[in-house]
Amino acid sequence: MSQLKVIVEKHSDGFVAYPLGLKGVVVGQGDTYDEAMADVQSAIRFHIDTFGSDVLESESPVLDAYLDEATLEA
Repeated sequence: MSQLKVIVEKHSDGFVAYPLGLKGVVVGQGDTYDEAMADVQSAIRFHIDTFGSDVLESESPVLDAYLDEATLEA
């Protein structure tokens, strides 16, 4: 069993989730946080089943993820 870090974003029209440390693009979405997580987990399983376990990045796994803001001068 592998564990992946998943970023979940809250937007005005729902939630978007995507994993870190996976080769390729995998995205889940839902009206709630739990729906987005369930959708991205299903998408991850499908991605691995389709492309094989080589899509799991083993050389540089993400240890942690942080959220911050940057102010840009106009």
